[in-house]
Amino acid sequence: MPNKKDIKISICMGSSCYPRGNRETLERIKSYVIDNNLTERVSLEGNLCEGMCKDGPNVKINDEIYHEIDYYNLINLINKLLDED
Repeated sequence: MPNKKDIKISICMGSSCYPRGNRETLERIKSYVIDNNLTERVSLEGNLCEGMCKDGPNVKINDEIYHEIDYYNLINLINKLLDED
């Protein structure tokens, strides 16, 4: 299908976000992407702290930053973006 939107997820690996939930979120989202055959559409990367620690755990999807994110919120966001195609 043409014009499918790619989703780039950047997970904060900083000393605040990572232990507050992004460690689990990263592992679970990697499995979700593989299990749902989304590897062609969804890319994952880690990033260092962007200075928003008090609002974390933080995740960037494409160019938008989401705060207080967890695995379930992230799955909902991914599915919403995929449904917009």
